[in-house]
Amino acid sequence: MKEKSLTLARESLKTEARAISDIEDYLDEKSFEKAVDVLSACAKTITCASGSSGIAAKKFAHSLCCIERNAQFLSPAEALHGGMGCIKKGDAVVMVSRGGKTAELLPIVDVCNKKEAILIAVTENLNSPLAEKAQVVVPLKIEKESDKYNVMATASFIATVAVFDAMLVAIMEETGYQLEQFSLIHPGGAVGNRLNQP
Repeated sequence: MKEKSLTLARESLKTEARAISDIEDYLDEKSFEKAVDVLSACAKTITCASGSSGIAAKKFAHSLCCIERNAQFLSPAEALHGGMGCIKKGDAVVMVSRGGKTAELLPIVDVCNKKEAILIAVTENLNSPLAEKAQVVVPLKIEKESDKYNVMATASFIATVAVFDAMLVAIMEETGYQLEQFSLIHPGGAVGNRLNQP
C-alpha cells in the first residue's frame, strides 16, 4: 500500500471521530427530546431514506425492533408504488436526507402530512422542504466527508448512525426496557448464548 493511502486512511478515522464528537456541540436538545418522546410512545415507527442514509435508517428500524418497538424500514422506491399504505395516523415516520431535498422523499412527505403521521426529519438543511414540513427536525452538521473528494457518505453516515444510537439508548430508558426482554427475542449468536445460559 502507498504511504499516501495509509495517511488518507488515518485522516478518515480522525474526520469521522470529529463528526461524532461534534454532535454534542450542536445537538438541539429540545428537538432530540421531542423525537425520543414521540418514538417512545407511538404505535409504529417507519424509517425512510435513500442510499447510505437508507442503510442508516434501516439499521435504526432494526435496532428499534430489538428493544420491542414496532418499527420497519420503508424503501422510497416501494413507498411510491403503494408501500405508503403502511403509514397510519399517529405513526412516526423518520426521514433522513442531508440536503432535505431528495426527490424520492418529497412525495412521501406530503402523504405523511395528509395521513397525520408525525414526521421526524434528520437533516443538515433546516430550510429544506423536508425540514419545513416535518413536525420534528433533528439537525446534522457535517464539516466534511472523510474521502479526499468530499463526496462519499462517510462522516455523514457515521454521524447519522450515532444520532440514531443516541435516540435508541434514550428510548430504552424512557420505556423501561429490560435485559430480560432482549434475551427472549435474541436467542442467536454469541450475545444470545451469553444471555440465555442456564
